[in-house]
Amino acid sequence: MDEGFEIEAQALAQILDELDYFQILKVSQNASPDEIKAAYYRESRAYHPDRFFQLPDCELKTTVGRIYKRINEASLCLRDGARRLKYLTDVSGPDRARRLRFVEASEQELKKDKEQEIGTTPQGRKFFMAGMQDLAALRFAAAERNFKMAITYEPANPNYKAKRDEAAKLVKSDFVVR
Repeated sequence: MDEGFEIEAQALAQILDELDYFQILKVSQNASPDEIKAAYYRESRAYHPDRFFQLPDCELKTTVGRIYKRINEASLCLRDGARRLKYLTDVSGPDRARRLRFVEASEQELKKDKEQEIGTTPQGRKFFMAGMQDLAALRFAAAERNFKMAITYEPANPNYKAKRDEAAKLVKSDFVVR
């Protein structure tokens, strides 16, 4: 066992709760997915608990285990684009100290944001997506109808209402132009 590694592991364990995932993986915040993957493999090889199972020092094994768990947590968060964006927003904000870990509450918040965007009911999502396709194909009247149908399934969804209003404006402007 390298004494330098033991000192490094103890020092890292002391400040582990103050580091964000980018710092744990030793990458910049604008690192590419390939850089994150390489950093994960580098750090997980260095701190994998199986490398230290025969050590008599239980405290060091526990420390390495904590660091390894955080490395895995960082990788899971940063390799997913939506999670990474949410995490980056959280750690860049004023509440940084409380948001250093992407926990279940963050996951629920992300899921809620996604549901608000696309919808919570299967039929609502179906009509919303059809409306989005109609908008892309410049079929504004069909898009407006689909958004109205989506609203019948989810009357409180503000995204559906905004898209319906957008399609209605486009229908009127398209009607004026023709």
